[in-house]
Amino acid sequence: MNQLKNQTIGQLVAEDYRTAQVFRSFNLDFCCGGNKTVKEACNDSGVDYQEVKQALRQLDEKQNGAKDNYNEWSLDFLIDYIVNNHHKFSRNKLPEIGAYTKKVASVHGENHPELKQIYHEFTMLHGEMINHLDKEEEILFPYVKQLVEAKQQGRKPDRPDFGEAADPIAMMEQEHDDAGAAMRKIRELSDDFTPPEDACTTYQLLFENLEAFEKDLHKHVHLENNILFPKALQLEKSLYQN
Repeated sequence: MNQLKNQTIGQLVAEDYRTAQVFRSFNLDFCCGGNKTVKEACNDSGVDYQEVKQALRQLDEKQNGAKDNYNEWSLDFLIDYIVNNHHKFSRNKLPEIGAYTKKVASVHGENHPELKQIYHEFTMLHGEMINHLDKEEEILFPYVKQLVEAKQQGRKPDRPDFGEAADPIAMMEQEHDDAGAAMRKIRELSDDFTPPEDACTTYQLLFENLEAFEKDLHKHVHLENNILFPKALQLEKSLYQN
């Protein structure tokens, strides 16, 4: 953590994913808001910078807990990991959680009107996320794999119909921001995913699943925003310059 002053949160998490746990514990955004330094993020969120810095330094003192090396993976391998883990998780969980939100809002919505808002927010998120995943898997990710293949073969890649990677990446990043905002709204509405005393089992299960989905979304967005996308842009630039 020697370069804490200069590195952004996203860069720190890219180098050592264990730091994500620290930032999450202080409610600091390391995925969509990963372009801020730790001090900037703390100032914006009203968090004690010295406490965060100490928590990060304690990671270095731990001998156990190996560092995840997502930042060292090849881009095509990282894409496969994202699709097989995070995209698959989202495709499985979105309809499941959607069914829970509908049922719980129907049964408990009169006493807890925030549930109807949660149902509305998540229904919108569900549709937008599926469309987002489809665009990545059908358009952006295949192009990034073509860039990797072109580099391996020592040739320039073919220009895609959309021009260059910056355009779809900007769209994907905006959609990441929108998804993050939707989950923050749901977290607020659910009192940090805390079920009330009269919550039934399904009610409790809904909040557990929403929290797990948010946690997966944070890692999913981090891997794309802070590792995959910047490296894809750099690779594309290097290939067309040569």
